[in-house]
Amino acid sequence: MVNPWASLKCLAKIIAGVRGGSSPPAGFGAAPQGSFFEFKQKASCLWGFGGEAPEVFARRAMMFWFYWERNMTEHVKVKKVVLAYSGGLDTSIILKWLQDTYHCEVVTFSADLGQGEELEEARAKAERHGVKEIFVEDLKEEFVRDFVFPMYRANALYEGVYHLGTSIARPLIAKRQIEIANLTQADAVAHGATGKGNDQVRFELGYYALKPNIRVIAPWREWDLSSRDKLLAYAETHGISVPRDKKGEAPYSMDRNLLHLSFEGKILEDPWQEPDEDMYLLTVAPEKAPDKATYVELEFMKGDLVAIDGEKMSAAQLLTRLNHLGGINGVGRLDLVENRYVGMKSRGVYETPGGTILGVAHRAMESLTLDREVAHLKDELAPRYAALIYNGYWFSPERQMIQAMIDASQVMVNGVVRLKLYKGNVSVVGRKSNHSLFDPAIATFDEDQGAYHQGDASGFIKLNALRMRIAANLRKKS
Repeated sequence: MVNPWASLKCLAKIIAGVRGGSSPPAGFGAAPQGSFFEFKQKASCLWGFGGEAPEVFARRAMMFWFYWERNMTEHVKVKKVVLAYSGGLDTSIILKWLQDTYHCEVVTFSADLGQGEELEEARAKAERHGVKEIFVEDLKEEFVRDFVFPMYRANALYEGVYHLGTSIARPLIAKRQIEIANLTQADAVAHGATGKGNDQVRFELGYYALKPNIRVIAPWREWDLSSRDKLLAYAETHGISVPRDKKGEAPYSMDRNLLHLSFEGKILEDPWQEPDEDMYLLTVAPEKAPDKATYVELEFMKGDLVAIDGEKMSAAQLLTRLNHLGGINGVGRLDLVENRYVGMKSRGVYETPGGTILGVAHRAMESLTLDREVAHLKDELAPRYAALIYNGYWFSPERQMIQAMIDASQVMVNGVVRLKLYKGNVSVVGRKSNHSLFDPAIATFDEDQGAYHQGDASGFIKLNALRMRIAANLRKKS
């Protein structure tokens, strides 16, 4: 049986000898110089391997050395790291793990994007773990104004249905994390995204777009806590509190902000299983919604929502009001098996009550005010735009280029849309605008006083049919 300490001592002597020094380098700070043959020759001169052949020991020791050089010395190099910290299970464990593994100062950053009281608990947890610099910032207005609203101008839905509630929050968190890193002179940033998901890509693309040489620590890609059970065991060992749901089990993996609430894990990992009704937090079941419909009027200016029922409010207040209206009427639930950017399929259940209402209303406003070809071009760009956000390319030049085009299309998207909310459904029942392209005098089925000459349609139809008529004549000849 090989004694680990003896092996390490031998390794140190070998490294010192190959390097030509009299003692091992402090902290094993540099890779050994010399060939593997020299390394093996040094190993063969030592004893105490417990019967292990010098070649086997040398190869094993070299592998250990490369692991040490690649990982452990990197830990020493980090002095201060800014952690995106929610106070949930993953990031609470990561906070402790960073302190113990990297022996560095940890700055926590918690973005209030609509989570509410959850973040005060995050502050308290960070304080209990000895964090000196704690940033808890209210970013709700910036989130809705500068990220959610621009996305809804594009009518972006990933794979036709997903409102991108998690995806659109990541670039703002990444942006502020880098700003805090600059402010605190931190040399690294860290996040709690797993190595299987999309968020690792979203966060890190944002980091590198804003600070190309920033050091990024992704614990899920480094540690051996590869399952929720291992995380729970680690938490219990280190006295980290774990939130529990009503059944006494670990909760779903959840992400909440002002736009949505998402659920993953537990029974949702079986796509055949229906979610438990008590899982939902933002919406009532459609069948339990009021029997009387709710009517609401949404006012738009340049494509953005500015008022509800004539009352002007801030961006975050408007979305909060829509969330309430949608929630009590059972609007905005989605059960989706989606295609992750990293290549796998995953199932998520989403509650997006306000966003669902906003999306329907915005399209209704555009139907009245956008030119046909502009509207159709936007529809072609929307899936591409949605994929860019889903995959983490908010700060990319192509997203910014498309955004400029979309924003230019919204100049005349002004007016009011009237909606009916009823048992999970959102129906458009009215729309009006001073910039409406709808002309009743032309569209009417009654006498139009010569506004439209129906005979003009004959030449239009024949010209558009010409290529098909030519092809048909060719087929007859053959």
